[in-house]
Amino acid sequence: QQSTPFFMSIDFTTFSHNLSGHGLGLRSDHIPEILQTRPAVDWFEVITENYMHNRGEYFETLLKLREDYPIVTHGVSLSIGSTDPLDVDYLRLMKEYIDILQPEMISDHMCWNHVSHQYSHDLLPLPMNQEVVTHIANRVDQVQNYLKRPILLENVSSYVGYKDTNMFEWEFLTEIAKKSGCGILLDLNNIYVNSFNFGFDGKDFVQGIPTDKIGYLHFGGHDDKTDYLFDTHGKPMKNEAWELYRYFLTIHGPRPTTFEWDMDIPPFHVLLEQRAIAMEIEKNAVA
Repeated sequence: QQSTPFFMSIDFTTFSHNLSGHGLGLRSDHIPEILQTRPAVDWFEVITENYMHNRGEYFETLLKLREDYPIVTHGVSLSIGSTDPLDVDYLRLMKEYIDILQPEMISDHMCWNHVSHQYSHDLLPLPMNQEVVTHIANRVDQVQNYLKRPILLENVSSYVGYKDTNMFEWEFLTEIAKKSGCGILLDLNNIYVNSFNFGFDGKDFVQGIPTDKIGYLHFGGHDDKTDYLFDTHGKPMKNEAWELYRYFLTIHGPRPTTFEWDMDIPPFHVLLEQRAIAMEIEKNAVA
């Protein structure tokens, strides 16, 4: 399917926001404790699809938290890389949701997860070449102009490649961000996972991303399957990925960060401990 020419009218680099410091992914298991204790967390990230379909008590609770904490939304169903037409109903619900919530940033993934109206329920990687860059830039432009807001796209973990790929992943992300005006949600654990799985140096990836396009950073855990690493969001972040964060700070300086935990969700204090590690690394890097 041919993409229509894009016309960049919204650019992340000129978007004003109040996001800073170190946030956490908001999970329903932790909401009662957060409401009761009001922890000193700088902001929270919420999964778009968990809230955009309802306007009941669950959503009202999120609005209460929004009074005290900046919120960012992180989607999993945009399927920006698909050749299916963009889902107009999904975008309409999303726009209604963000118009009420007024998040600091909106993000999804650089991936595809449905084609011909069949959903994979996974975040599938893309071939990385100029044809795909143009296709995605056009679709990002449509989304941003519909939402009247810039979006961020996140680098995903990968386990297969494509014969039509002829660009490095960081070049691919950067080209799309520059052509479409979107920002980048940089997942450092995914960079480490992919560097192991595909045999490149994660530092090259970090160096290759323009600082002004980075909205914020994701941290998370993975499983070591011996022959490959598997992103799970179900464990603390490994030392090797934290080392990549230390290197990131020498190149780009401090950026907002958040920690994701989606499987085997632990007590809230475990996430606070991961956040504390990020804060200590940043403190030592800028001292």
